[in-house]
Amino acid sequence: MKKMIYFVMLLLLVGCGRNQTTTLRLMTHDSFTISETTLQQFESQYNITIEILPAGDAGAMLNQAILTREDPLADLLFGVDNSFMSRALAADLFIPYQSPELVHVPISLQLDNSYRLTPVDYGDVCLNYDKAWFAQNNLPVPQSLRELTDPMYRGLLVVQNPATSSPGLAFLLATLDVFGETGPYSYLDFWAELRANDVLVTNGWSEAYYGAFTVGGGGTRPLVVSYASSPPAEVYFAETPPAEAPTASVVAPGTCFRQVEFVGILQGTKNEILAQQFIDFMLSPVFQEDIPLNMFVFPANNQAVLPDLFTRWAQIPDEPVWGDAAAIEANREKWINAWTETVLR
Repeated sequence: MKKMIYFVMLLLLVGCGRNQTTTLRLMTHDSFTISETTLQQFESQYNITIEILPAGDAGAMLNQAILTREDPLADLLFGVDNSFMSRALAADLFIPYQSPELVHVPISLQLDNSYRLTPVDYGDVCLNYDKAWFAQNNLPVPQSLRELTDPMYRGLLVVQNPATSSPGLAFLLATLDVFGETGPYSYLDFWAELRANDVLVTNGWSEAYYGAFTVGGGGTRPLVVSYASSPPAEVYFAETPPAEAPTASVVAPGTCFRQVEFVGILQGTKNEILAQQFIDFMLSPVFQEDIPLNMFVFPANNQAVLPDLFTRWAQIPDEPVWGDAAAIEANREKWINAWTETVLR
C-alpha cells in the first residue's frame, strides 16, 4: 500500500512539473505591438508565457534598463534604435547572441558586429505631404531639404522638437548629415532659414501629424516630418478605405533618416536559451510578416512578404541617412542644445 501511495505521489509531482510554465519577460517601448496569435505560437511551442513590459519611449526604456542592470526586470529588451545603440552597448547590458536567422537580414541592418543587438525592423523618417493640397495649389513637392527654405514653402512645414520626439531627432540627424556641423552652410544655417520661413515646431509626432498636418488633423500645414510607412497607415485606419493613399513621402537622396530597432538578451537572465529561441522567432517569417500592420515599420528579414498596403503605398528610399551611432551618442545633447538656441530662442 505504501508503495502504491508513493507511486501516485510521484506521478502527481511529475505531472505538476510538466504543467508549470516559464515566464519570459520582454521589456519594450510603448509603441511595441504584435498580434496575440503570433505570440501564442511561441508560447505554445515552448510551453511558456511571454510578459510584455512597456517602459515609456525608447530613451526612457533604455535608462530604466541601465538603472536596473544589476537586477534586470526582464530577459530581453526590444526597441533600442541606432540613435541609442552606442549608449546601450557602452552600458554592457546584453549577452552576445548570433542568431542563425541573420542570414536573411541585410548586412546593412546588422550594425552591431558584437551581436549583442539583433536587428528586428527598420523604418524611415521622411517628409510626408498632402497630395491633394499640392495638386490643388499647383506647387511642386520639394525634393531636397534645402528647398524647404524657399519662400514658396513658407508656413507649410511642421516638424517635431528633437529634444522630445524620436522622429524630430531623426530629422535633425538627417540635416546634420546633409549640411554638416561646420562650413559655409551648416545644419544650423539651414535651421535658421527654416525658422525665418515660418517652420512650426511641436513637442511630439501626434501633435504635428494629427494637429497641424492638413491630412492627419485638418490643420494648415501640408508638409510634416513623419514616416515612409505613414501613407499605408492612412489607408489602413480609414473608416472607408480610399482608392489611394492621400499622402506620400519624399524619398529623394539625403531626405530620410533610417531607424533600425534591435532586440538584445539582458545580462542576468535566467532564461538565456529560451531568450535566444525567442530572438530566432522574432526574425522568423511568422513574426516578421506581422510587424508592418502592427508597428508600421518594415521587417528586417528580407524573405518576409509585405502586405499589399505596404507594397502599394509605402516607399523605401534608395539613399537614406544612417548616421554614426558613436557620433550621435557623443554629440546628441550638444546638437539638440544648439538647435534649441537657433530655432526656439
